[in-house]
Amino acid sequence: MLSCPEKLNETRYYELESPANEVFLSAMSIAELMIKSAIGKINIEFDPLEMAKKMQIDILDFSGTHAMALGKLPLIHKDPFDRMILVQALTNHLVLMSDDSKFLQYNIKTI
Repeated sequence: MLSCPEKLNETRYYELESPANEVFLSAMSIAELMIKSAIGKINIEFDPLEMAKKMQIDILDFSGTHAMALGKLPLIHKDPFDRMILVQALTNHLVLMSDDSKFLQYNIKTI
């Protein structure tokens, strides 16, 4: 979304731009980006926190409640970052935007 907005389909772009929606960026997504950047897997040429602020996107912190909910989450998805993002969305009753088809196996609304 931040580095390649042209990859967003019309539905996702509309949902992100709609003033009716409050958009969040998971702190775990930022953590994953920073780790991948540090090990040279991806190149991040922007500050995710600065860009989120500029785009009026709220950062969703990862809490102890989220951590506890991980223990009840079925082991369908094994990627730890995806599991943390998923539990944030479930706990906070949010819609999750992702191309990952494994998320469809959970009781969560996705775009």
